Amino acid sequence: MPAVSGARPEGGLCGFLAVDSGGSGLRAVVGAPGREPSAPRESRVPARTGARGIDPEHLLEQLLPMARAAAAEYGLDRVTAVVVGAAGLATLGDALRAELPGALARELGVRTVALAADAVTAYVGALGPRPGAVVAAGTGLIAIGTDLDGWRRADGWGHLLGDCGGGAWIGRAGLEAALRAFDGRRGGSAALRARAEERFGPLPGLPGLLYPRTDRPAVLASFAPQVAHCAADDPVAAGILRAAARHLAESAAAVCPTAGAPLVAVTGGLLRLGDPLLVPLAAELAGLLPHARRVPAEGDPLQGAVRVASDLVTGRLTLPGDDRLFSVVDTKAD
Repeated sequence: MPAVSGARPEGGLCGFLAVDSGGSGLRAVVGAPGREPSAPRESRVPARTGARGIDPEHLLEQLLPMARAAAAEYGLDRVTAVVVGAAGLATLGDALRAELPGALARELGVRTVALAADAVTAYVGALGPRPGAVVAAGTGLIAIGTDLDGWRRADGWGHLLGDCGGGAWIGRAGLEAALRAFDGRRGGSAALRARAEERFGPLPGLPGLLYPRTDRPAVLASFAPQVAHCAADDPVAAGILRAAARHLAESAAAVCPTAGAPLVAVTGGLLRLGDPLLVPLAAELAGLLPHARRVPAEGDPLQGAVRVASDLVTGRLTLPGDDRLFSVVDTKAD
């Protein structure tokens, strides 16, 4: 794995671009060794997925204008390394792996591209290069663990097949409870029905509003805060969040190293749901991982991408590679 210099060849400042691509959009920063990175730039348009998985062209449409503007404002003359942490990379990233490094080399003159599952960047942001497990809980959910020799992952299968306990899962469960109440079936919640009607309008129109959306996971996840708001007074909503906490803890236990005293952290926007989720989560983690020490996340996935990028350009990168979760490409060798 070649190191990329952060020196100033021909009087120009060389540095890196770090990207976090998730279900709610893209965030990107630039930086250089010895300097604080730029403020994040953001697009709230998620990279599309289709028959080829994550669409590289659509991701680049969002990313390149942000990258060029950030580099110009920062005084960066050349981006030599890019780290992209992408949700769905493990299962939907074949087109990204095949096309993104070459495209970034052509468009930005990049020499080195690291492609990481967003769980990897979440891990590095939360714990750094230490043994343990991290649950990245946002619109989706994936858990990842390492003993620094290899990676283990659990879930991250997307909102139709998994992401159990994530924002889209909670939102979908809340809307199901609302529809049960509308139908008069057991397991319904009048409180969630009222919240759903306030948010989406008459419930018979909900399928037509939801199913055609390409950003369906984000729309589902937008209802998760309503479930949390109802949890104090509604047993159905509280039960949804207890089930979500159990799913999060089970995913952490599936990937956590069994030897030593590993660290465990939970990161992501789902933490903003507060005590209705966090209190049962603490109890579930204590029960399933008594040998592990839970710690607060040091940073988020974008900060993890920055750390990977900084280590990459200074030759200090020690993370284990993985064909689907974390790979580094020398674009000059292609």
